[in-house]
Amino acid sequence: MISKAVALWSIITLAVFFNVTAQSPIDFQDNKKLLQIGSHLGLYSDRTNNLSFEEVQKQTFTPSLQDVPNLQITPYTQWAKFSITNHSSSNQLVLEVESPTIDDITIFELRADGSYTSTRLGEFVPYKARGYDHQNYRFKLNIPRNTSKDFYLRARAGEQLQLPMFLGTAETIYEKNSKRDIIFGIYVGVILAMTFYNLFIYISTRDKSYLTYVSYIIFVGLTQVTLQGYAFRFLWPNSPWLAMHSTALVPIFNGLTALWFIQQFLSTKENYPIGNKMINTMIVLYLLCFIPTFMNEYVYAQILVQFDAFMAAIIVFLVAYRISLKGVNAARFFLAAWSVFLLSIFVFVLRNFNLLPYNNFTFYALQVGSGLEVLLLSFALAHRINVFKAEKEASQQMALAISQENERLVREQNIILESKVKDRTEDLQATNLELNNALTNLKDAQTRLVEKEKMASLGQLTAGIAHEINNPINFVTSNIKPLKLDIADLEELLHRYNELHHAEDVKGTLAEIDAFKKEIDIDYIHEEINSLIKGIEDGATRTAEIVKGLRTFSRLDESEVKSIDIHEGLDSTLVLLRNGIPPYVNIIKDYGSLPKIECYAGKVNQVFMNIFSNALNAIKTKPVHQNEFISIKTSKEEEFIVITIKDTGTGMSDAVKEKIFDPFFTTKDVGEGTGLGLSIVFSIIEKHKGKIVVNSAPGEGAEFIIYLPLHIATNL
Repeated sequence: MISKAVALWSIITLAVFFNVTAQSPIDFQDNKKLLQIGSHLGLYSDRTNNLSFEEVQKQTFTPSLQDVPNLQITPYTQWAKFSITNHSSSNQLVLEVESPTIDDITIFELRADGSYTSTRLGEFVPYKARGYDHQNYRFKLNIPRNTSKDFYLRARAGEQLQLPMFLGTAETIYEKNSKRDIIFGIYVGVILAMTFYNLFIYISTRDKSYLTYVSYIIFVGLTQVTLQGYAFRFLWPNSPWLAMHSTALVPIFNGLTALWFIQQFLSTKENYPIGNKMINTMIVLYLLCFIPTFMNEYVYAQILVQFDAFMAAIIVFLVAYRISLKGVNAARFFLAAWSVFLLSIFVFVLRNFNLLPYNNFTFYALQVGSGLEVLLLSFALAHRINVFKAEKEASQQMALAISQENERLVREQNIILESKVKDRTEDLQATNLELNNALTNLKDAQTRLVEKEKMASLGQLTAGIAHEINNPINFVTSNIKPLKLDIADLEELLHRYNELHHAEDVKGTLAEIDAFKKEIDIDYIHEEINSLIKGIEDGATRTAEIVKGLRTFSRLDESEVKSIDIHEGLDSTLVLLRNGIPPYVNIIKDYGSLPKIECYAGKVNQVFMNIFSNALNAIKTKPVHQNEFISIKTSKEEEFIVITIKDTGTGMSDAVKEKIFDPFFTTKDVGEGTGLGLSIVFSIIEKHKGKIVVNSAPGEGAEFIIYLPLHIATNL
C-alpha cells in the first residue's frame, strides 16, 4: 500500500525552518554531471487558479531552499520560477521533472524581447502526444553558451505535488533513467515471481488466503508501477482518465486486498474478533474513497485515501501485535514483514519532508521495503504450509493411536458381543418364526378381504345387471299373452275364410265373417300386433345392449394390453350402474377428441366402476338432494389422456383425502366396506404408469383426475 507512505506524514511532527532569501540563479557548467535544481526555485501558489502568465510574473515568489520542493496535496495551481546560466559546452540542455503523476505541467521560456514560448505536458492527454518515450516530464531548453534565460513552471496535481527537477544533457538524463529502469525491472521481477509462486501454491492447496495474497501482491506492484509512471507508459497509454484516476484507484484496491489478506492470514475473526471488526470498518472507509474518486474530486480522494492508509497501518499493527501475544506464529511473521515495510515508509516520508536527501537510497526505499515485505510474507505463508503439515502429521498419529486403542477395545468387546449375539440370534429366530406365521395369516386375511371386495363389487354388478335385464324381459313376457290372443283371433278369422269352400250360403257366411271381424276389431288387432312385436324387439335390443356393455366392461376376451376407446369403457360402466343411479342425479358428459390408448381395458373399467360407485354413495348419503350430478370430462395433454370425474357428494377433509388410497381405510360403517376399492384403483393406475389427483373439501364434493399414458407398452 504505497498510500501508507503518505498516510504516515501525520505521525512525523517535525518542523522545517528555513530563512527566506532571494533565490539564487542556476549555474550549469559540467555536461557530464546532473544538477538537481530544487533549491534554486522560487515558489508561488495561485489560489484563484485563474491567473495568467503575465499576472504571475508580477507576483512575489518565495525561495524554495529545498532540493525537492514538497507542495503537499493542494487544489491550487503551483508556480516555480528559476533562471539558468549555461557555462557548459552544450547549447541544448534537458530539464526533467521526475514526478510522472503530475496532472498538468507547463514550462514558460522568456525571450529577450519580453515574449515567451510555452510547452504543456500532463496526464490529461494520451501518452503518445508527449513526443518522447518516457514517463517523466522532459523539456528541451535551448540556452546558448555563456547566456542566461528565465523560466517559469506551472503545475497542478490531484495527489501530493513534489518537484524533483534535474538539469543536464540528454546523455546524463538517459544514464540516470536507465539505472532506475533496471532497478525497477528487478523489483517488478520480484513481484511477478512472488505472484506466480503463490498462485502455484493456491492451485496446489486451494487455500483462499493465497489467492487473496496474490491479489495483494499484484496491487502492491501496480501501486509502484503507477506512481513511477510506468502504468501510463505501458498499461493504459491511451487512457488519460485512468492515468489521472489510477493514483487513487490503485491504492484503494491495494488497501482492500491488504486488509482482506490480513483477515485471512491472521484469522482475525477467531483470534481477535474486536480487531476483525476494526478491519471491517477500515474496509468500509476504503470503499467510501470511490465516491470522490469517481466524482473527479482528486484532492479529497487523495486525502481520504491517505487518512485510511494511516489508520489502517496503525490498526493492522495493533491487531497483529495482539494476536502475536497469543502465540500465533503467523502474527509474528507478519509483524516482521510489516515492520520492514513501515521502516521503508518512514524513510520515504523523511525524504518527502527533505529531512533525508533525495538520492538513490531514499528513492528506492519504498520499492525495497515493499519487495522485502512481499518476500517475508511469502516465507510466512510457506511456513504456514509446514505448520499445517506438522499439524496433519500429529493428527494422523493421534488418529492412529486412537484407532489402535479402538481396535483393542473392539477385540475385548467382540468376545462379550459374540455371546450376546448368539443369545439374541436365538431370540430373533423365535421372533422371526412368529412374525412369519403372523405375516402368513395377514396375507391370508388380506387375500380374503380382496376377494370379499371383488365379490362385493361382483354382487353389486350382478344385481344391477339382473335388474337391467329383468326390465326388458318383463316387457317381452307381458307382450306375449296379448300377442297370443291376437294371433288366436287371426287364426279363427282364417279358419272361417277356409270354411267358405264348403259353405252353401257364401253370402251369409261372409256376412258372419264381417260381423266377426267387427267383433274382434281387425284393424286394432293389426296395430296391436305391430306394437307388441316392436315392444318385444325393443326388449331384445335393450338386452343385447346390456350384454354388449357387460362384455365391454369385463373385456373377458382381452387379457393383454389393447388399444381401446376410453369413452366406450366409461359408457359401458355407466350402463351397468344405471340401475343404481338415482333419478335426481344427472350424468354430464364432456368428451374430448381422444385417440385410442394402450391399456388393460378390464382393469381400467374397474377403476371407473369404483370411482362412480363411491361418487353415487357420497351423493346418496347427503340428507338433502338438489342439483346433484356426476360430470365426466376427457381431454389430451401431451402424451397423456386426462379423465376428470367430479361429483356433488359430501366431500372429504384433508385428513381423509391423505388416506383414501391406503389399504383397508374406509369412512363407511363396519361391515359396509372393506376399504380396498380406491387402493385397487391406485394400484391399477400405478401399473399403467399413470397418476391420480384428488381435489376435495367437506361439503364441496370430490374431483378425481386420472392421467393415463397413450402408450403404456413403452413405459412398462
